Parts: sequence; structure tokens; C-alpha cells
Amino acid sequence: MTITQHNYADPNEMPPLAQAVPLGLQHVLAMFASNVTPSIIVAGAAGLAFGGAEQVYLIQMAMLFAGVATLFQTVGFGPVGARLPIMQGTSFAFVGVLAGIAATQGLSVALTACIIGGLGHFSLGAVIQHLRFLFPPLVTGLVILAIGLYLIPVAIQYAAGGAAKFQMEAESFGSLKHWSVALTVVIVSLVLKFFTKGTLSNSAILIGLIIGYLLALAFGMVNFGAVGTASWFTSISALPYGFEFSLGAVIAVTLVSIVSAIETVGDVSATTKAGAGRQATDREIAGATYADGLGTAVAGVFGGLPNTSFSQNVGIVGMTGIMSRHVVTIGGIILILCGLVPKIGAVIASMPLPVLGGGVIVMFGMVAAAGLNMLSEINMNRRNMVIIAVSLAAGLGLNLVPEAVQYLPGVVKIMATSAVAPTAFVAILLNVVLPEDV
Repeated sequence: MTITQHNYADPNEMPPLAQAVPLGLQHVLAMFASNVTPSIIVAGAAGLAFGGAEQVYLIQMAMLFAGVATLFQTVGFGPVGARLPIMQGTSFAFVGVLAGIAATQGLSVALTACIIGGLGHFSLGAVIQHLRFLFPPLVTGLVILAIGLYLIPVAIQYAAGGAAKFQMEAESFGSLKHWSVALTVVIVSLVLKFFTKGTLSNSAILIGLIIGYLLALAFGMVNFGAVGTASWFTSISALPYGFEFSLGAVIAVTLVSIVSAIETVGDVSATTKAGAGRQATDREIAGATYADGLGTAVAGVFGGLPNTSFSQNVGIVGMTGIMSRHVVTIGGIILILCGLVPKIGAVIASMPLPVLGGGVIVMFGMVAAAGLNMLSEINMNRRNMVIIAVSLAAGLGLNLVPEAVQYLPGVVKIMATSAVAPTAFVAILLNVVLPEDV
């Protein structure tokens, strides 16, 4: 949906409601599937029943607190919030670490780490400008690439009909029925993305999931049991899994938070450049970081996973030319309403794994591609190629052969085998100590 009769380069301008509401909905459609997927993956790693009440609750919190964190960004208060059209959502960057913690120590430890890590993330708002030198495109590109490559096997498992602790019937895993549903989602998503424009193109994955869901329904793969028993209005619980501190878990989540903060800096800069043709101010970058961290901490209190800015929504700002923060505020309100209705969470949770698998094949592949795109901006000299090679070898190698570090203690082992943390650590270290090629 492109509006050409007005130039809303000012974030404080408000389009007429007849235009603003569809634009806000468009922002929600573009990020909706990516927003709920991390909660589904972490719930599975924690051993929660697929489609069960606890998983439904995590999905609700993903929607609710993505909306709340979006309002922190767009409306803001005090130093919190960029006051820009920044859409927040559940971050894929944390999935590897949180899935590992949830699988070995439980959701109580994972969510406690999110709360404390979020507060640490919040504190970065005061110093973010001074840390940016640690995270050039070489480092952030490697981290994003590692996230995508780590998650791709999960996508294949889902598409084939099972994953982790909620594996489906062994005889049906990898069946033609499962793959036909997954590939339908992929094909529909790609056709809409590249052969349509506007809202259809921006919501291609969501529409692909809906088509795949309907096909799975026709195949008898959908169980509506949880939808029937879910209530229309939710009751939100503080610390639903308790508060259980683990220093290693907190360190792991905090390290990923630093990377997430730098990603947000990039998104803020891209938004102001695409929507207003200017550089982001220090106040906007600091405010966005404060909102990121606060949104993560508040979500963790109620059972939600960490939030971050969503890059796909930056593209919508550039496409529409609408820089109005009020448009994205409407999108945040829509997400909050979705999060308050358990029926919506139950419908999402009833989605068969092959349907979700088709969607995340595209999503996770795009995460990896986004990392490659960032790396394409750097000079591929001998030094940088060595950093790429060693960082990916360390991160992905330990993830593929976790037995290599089997004697490391608890969460340290989880960090070492998460793919993301070792890739980030090695890339940052080598980028600092290796001399520039001359």
C-alpha cells in the first residue's frame, strides 16, 4: 500500500485514520509469523506439549509484549523510545541460547535470564554510542549469518513433521503428506513475495502459512481441541514459571543482548534514512536501545521472550514513504489486542509442524541471507576472510559436535554449542586483535 499524495517524512505526522489503520495492519502482517515462531521453538525445547495451554500462553505473550514494546518505541516516555516508526517483535537472535537453557534448566531459568539481561540491555542506552566500534558489519553480519544457519536444521525438522521433544509419529516423519504441506507454504510465499506488490507481497509468509494451514486441515492434520477450550480473554501471570537465577544463563542472554542492541542501532539508522533521508540522532539511538531492553525485561516478567526491532518493517517505511510513528503505534495496539485473546494464540498453536516448517524455511533462510548481505558490504581481504572462517568454524563446528566440549560446566557448554555466542565472541576478539591488512 503506497500513498503518494502526501509526504509524511515527519515522525509526528498522522495520516487520516482511513489510511493509518490499514498501514498499521500492514506492519503487523509483515512481522506476525516471525514474531510468534521463537516462542514455539523455545516451548518445544522446554518440552511443552505442542498446542498445549502453556505453549498457547507463550504465543500470547509474544503478541502482547511485542505490542507493548512497540509502544515503548513509538510513544515513549522520558529517555525511553526512539519516537520513530520502529516495530518491535520477538527476537530470533536469542533462540539458540534460550532453547538450550530451557531444555537443560527449564523456562524459569531462561525467563529469569531474560529479565536480568533485559535490564542490562536497557543500561546500554547510556553507552551505546561508545560500543558501536565493537560491532562493525563484519561482526554483526557473521552473527546474523550464524543465527540463520543454526536455525535452518530446525526448519527442516518442522517441515518433515517433527522436532526436538515433540517428535510426531516416527513412521510419518518425512512423509510426502508433510512435505507437500511445507512446500505449499514455501511456493505460495515466494510467488506472492516476488509476483505481487503492496500488502500481498509484505504479508507473503503469513498468507503462505494460512494456505498451508487450510491444506493441512483438509488432510486431517489440525487438532482444534485447544481452540475449543481456550477462553476469549486472558489472565496474565507475573513470573508464571517462577524466578530462578543462573549466572551462566544471565551472561549468555546478556551477550546476545549486546548484539541485539547493535542490530537495533542499524534498524534505527535505516529507518531514518529510508523514511526521512537523514541520519539517526544520538537521542533516537539511545531511546531505541532503552526501549529494546525495557521491552525485553517487562516481557520476561510475564513469560515473554526478548524483543528487538524488526528489520522487515524498515522496508515498509521505505516502500510507503510513511515515517509516521503513529501508524506503527496502531500496529502495536493491534498486537496487544491479539495477545489478550487466547483463542488467537490457540489457533496459532494448532498449526501443524509442517505448516510452520514451510514458513520458517523461508524465514530462517532470509535471516542467513541478511547476514550475507551485511558481509557483502565489507572488503573481503585476507584479514576479514580469516575472521569469517575462524568464527563460523568455531560457532557452527561446536554446535554440530557438542561432545567436543562435553566437560564444560552447564550453561558454559550451552553457550559454547549455541552457534551464536562463540561466533560472536571469536569475531569480536579477532576483529580487535588482528591488524588491518596493509
